[in-house]
Amino acid sequence: MPDSSSTTTAPRETSIDSRWDASAAGGLSPEGLLLYRSNLLGSDRRVTNFGGGNTSAKLPMRDPLTGNAVEVLWVKGSGGDLGTLQLGGFATLYMDKLLALPALYAGQEDEERMVGLYPHCTFNLNPRPASIDTPLHAFIDRPHVDHMHPDAVIAIAASVDGQRLTREIYGDDIGWLPWLRPGFELGLRLRRFVEEHPDAKGVILEAHGLFTWGGTSEACYRTTLGVINRAIAWLTGQDRGAPAAVAGIVPLEPAKRRAIAAAVMPKIRGLVSGTRAKVGHFNDSPEVLDFVCGADLERLAALGTSCPDHFLRTKIRPLVLPFDPQSDSEADLQERLPAAIATYRDEYKAYYERCKHPDSPAMRDPNAVIHLVPGVGMIAFGPDKSAARIASEFYVNAINVMRESSRVSRYQGLPEQEAFDIEYWSLEEAKLQRMPKPKALAGRIALITGGAGGIGLSTARRLMEEGACVVLCDIDRDGLRQAEASLQEQYGKDLAVGVYSDVTDEHAIAKSFQEAALRFGGIDICVSNAGIASAAPIEQTSLELWQKNFDVLATGYFLVSRQAVELLKLQGLGGSIVFIGSKNALVASPGAAAYCAAKASELHLARCLALELAPAGIRVNVVNPDAVLRGSHIWQGEWAEQRAHHYNTSTDELERVYRERSLLKRSVFPEDVAESVAFFASERSCKSTGNILNVDAGHAGAFTR
Repeated sequence: MPDSSSTTTAPRETSIDSRWDASAAGGLSPEGLLLYRSNLLGSDRRVTNFGGGNTSAKLPMRDPLTGNAVEVLWVKGSGGDLGTLQLGGFATLYMDKLLALPALYAGQEDEERMVGLYPHCTFNLNPRPASIDTPLHAFIDRPHVDHMHPDAVIAIAASVDGQRLTREIYGDDIGWLPWLRPGFELGLRLRRFVEEHPDAKGVILEAHGLFTWGGTSEACYRTTLGVINRAIAWLTGQDRGAPAAVAGIVPLEPAKRRAIAAAVMPKIRGLVSGTRAKVGHFNDSPEVLDFVCGADLERLAALGTSCPDHFLRTKIRPLVLPFDPQSDSEADLQERLPAAIATYRDEYKAYYERCKHPDSPAMRDPNAVIHLVPGVGMIAFGPDKSAARIASEFYVNAINVMRESSRVSRYQGLPEQEAFDIEYWSLEEAKLQRMPKPKALAGRIALITGGAGGIGLSTARRLMEEGACVVLCDIDRDGLRQAEASLQEQYGKDLAVGVYSDVTDEHAIAKSFQEAALRFGGIDICVSNAGIASAAPIEQTSLELWQKNFDVLATGYFLVSRQAVELLKLQGLGGSIVFIGSKNALVASPGAAAYCAAKASELHLARCLALELAPAGIRVNVVNPDAVLRGSHIWQGEWAEQRAHHYNTSTDELERVYRERSLLKRSVFPEDVAESVAFFASERSCKSTGNILNVDAGHAGAFTR
């Protein structure tokens, strides 16, 4: 019977329209058609999740050794995402060699040895590794095969009476196979099913997903969509006469949800990061709110996910945090976090000990990936922003499955031992070991003030090259939008965000750091770079001009540092604060008393903070540039004209003047400053604090010793 405690306020799925364009497909090669179909299917998360599913085609190809025509299996290789796949993402294997493998198969204990034989079937020296799903495609005697993970179908596959529901929905068109871990044995069972049911169009794998096939690439695509749409239509039709949902709790207002998430994410981040920093992602979509506010949250969350693709990204189950949105405060939640997270770790360790085999890989990170906050939403943490976001998307898939399955039947997760055997499968471990080594700043988060200018933007690029996420703060809204767009285009939308901020306004600064916490989970690196410059003889220096310099260059750096320290201490992970100073902080300059004095104040603030914050592992260092003209907003205004007048030259000649007065006779560029910031931001300088690094091409007066 359906669970009457399910909630139904989340938006329901609608049918999926075909996007097959005959004109676009008409001139494509057979393998091009496979890629076209794959990209269409993978671009819709209702069809399959990120990186999930695979497609294949059995195509005649010219053997490079004999010149004869041979049949070749083109199948999505290990890793990669169907939506963005290129031809190089397909493995290619001789079909005759694949079909000879069953004679070598000794039973399910032989699975890993069989995987080791796939490279011997490689066609044309293709370096793309074949996935464990290769035999599932090879042994289905149909030209084109799709394997997808649509939520609507998995909702049927994860129901206790899924076989009966499959029969009710599809009749003889779609079959049913009981749960079996993906691999060679499942490939053989699929072959047997197709042989015994020659008129079937596909099969649902219990707790896993959908296989469909067709005589052409287009026919296979349309069959796949048709099967999914039949599931969507049937589930929607069950609204008539469905039991009324039992009310859970009322979600908090959006602003309050965001405020609570921003307040607790840095604390969670500090508790789950361990030896490797993590990045967070917050999701309060309608599907998520429906789930975390439902009366059945605790029970369903404890059951864990069903589809292997889900729990490989999210762990078998999430952590439901102890929070009553109607009576608790964010401070209450923060206070409970250490115990809740420690309990989850202990339970995960117990799960590992219960289920491990003598040859199991060592236990991985025991911390939760998904954290569910009643009334607020879902917080995911991963080794980088993309991993956290994708894990969040996968758990939304799991939520959709649990919701729909609970409406029409009773949802069931995978048995614990089955889940463990997939999570700690040696083949999965091998895949993890093949992952490239993380970049130096992977998992790190940087906030940069004055981020839209030359030094700020160059610093952002340099840190992002090392793997960091970046929050750009600037008072120039247009410049900020352009800088954000440029970084997102170059590095990906996940990794950079622009936030309007005025460093003289403590409320604006607080909002900037709140946004950093909400977008990424906290910060590790704070680069104070916002600046102005002015020049005037002392008798022409107004109090307003004096105050403006100190507001931005002294008070602004104080406000940014104070907010950064509060967040860094909440995380408990240490951190790096870098001030962008100036040669003028060390060398007096005639006619620029306000600027020089403010910069000197900034320098001494850094020294004070280095002393104060060392016990918390927070390092504070200063980079002192000089005459960085290129891309600088400061040098585009009166400052350039004032300095040109001082040196009796034109603004066009200023860079030459500054270059010639330096000891090294070299110009200083934003990238030079960014390189020094990257040094102080990274572990390369982990034993350095209270330092001043001059990037000025050499000025004896600025020597610090």
